[in-house]
Amino acid sequence: MKLLLDATLCNGYGLCQENTPELVELDEWGYATVVVRDVPPAAEHRARACVESCPNSALRVEG
Repeated sequence: MKLLLDATLCNGYGLCQENTPELVELDEWGYATVVVRDVPPAAEHRARACVESCPNSALRVEG
């Protein structure tokens, strides 16, 4: 499974990072960066919660 970010849709709310700090980091303005694209099996449920928490649908999972 891969965690993907459309940075043009991110408004910097930071909700995604609350669920998956090991997969998503925030810059100094609160905008997300995916730091681990290939999600480990143990983190798949948290990655899905991360995607669902984004109010702008900037994140998605594939695979």
